[in-house]
Amino acid sequence: MTFSRLLSRASVYNRAGCRSILTGSKPDTANPNWLRVGLAFGTTAFIWGLLFKQHSTDVHEYRIRNGLE
Repeated sequence: MTFSRLLSRASVYNRAGCRSILTGSKPDTANPNWLRVGLAFGTTAFIWGLLFKQHSTDVHEYRIRNGLE
């Protein structure tokens, strides 16, 4: 059996046995899930806080190594 025939059979099986999870239901925009919204914004704020802390630490180390402080 050639390689192209194997690929064509695999694609037929994948299309037939697959159902998308993302199209199961539409999100309710009138009533958002506030727990998920809070977690998303809280995680974003936490990551930005870590980013600013790391940046200030890196700038401080740069200044010490180059004798600017």
